[in-house]
Amino acid sequence: MSPRVLLVDDERDILDPVTYALEQEGFEVKTADDGLAALAAARGEPFDVVLLDVMLPGMSGIDVCRTLRGESDVPIVMLTARDGEVDRVLGLELGADDYVTKPFSTAELVSRIRAILRRRELDRQSGPGTELRVGGIVLDLARHVVTVDGREVNLTPSEFRLLLLFAEEPERAFTRHQIMEHLWQTPYVGDTRACDAHVSNLRRKIERNPAHPERIVTVREVGYKLVPAESVR
Repeated sequence: MSPRVLLVDDERDILDPVTYALEQEGFEVKTADDGLAALAAARGEPFDVVLLDVMLPGMSGIDVCRTLRGESDVPIVMLTARDGEVDRVLGLELGADDYVTKPFSTAELVSRIRAILRRRELDRQSGPGTELRVGGIVLDLARHVVTVDGREVNLTPSEFRLLLLFAEEPERAFTRHQIMEHLWQTPYVGDTRACDAHVSNLRRKIERNPAHPERIVTVREVGYKLVPAESVR
């Protein structure tokens, strides 16, 4: 079965050529040109990836992202303007998996989509009954469930993979590039500030006080590492 993509943009000069390019690559594509139509489409049938423009009539892409993420773990890639730094960061904070900056090449877009599909397949192949414990954090690798100090937390697929990376090697400092290449399972050439947004999202869900993180700590001039709870002072 062909992977199904929901492409959401209000510009025909984006919708038509991108739809054609994706179909040539073997994807099944459905389009929407406003936020409300996008939300209805995403709720009405299953998709493997949602490509979501930030600036949409009716309902903004940011609001669509926020709503979808509250209802589904479908991967979301935001399509943003070159100077839309705030929109990119906000989209990632709301649970988008990545962003592509306009104007973009269809080759880059296809590469991002295939990376998402590879990650989803790897997620489905996780061995049954496996748990990983680091201090007060427990990751159930089969069910993709995380508990922190006995409390279940709801993570997006990207947040789960990020926490798993840290948990497999506690105290190891990872660079931002290493983190993003792990998330995408491919060489990453995008803006590493996306890494900071993913880490910030994860901190909000697992830290006692996200403003003063004790578990995922910044390693100056390197990146981030996970400190087991028993090492926290």
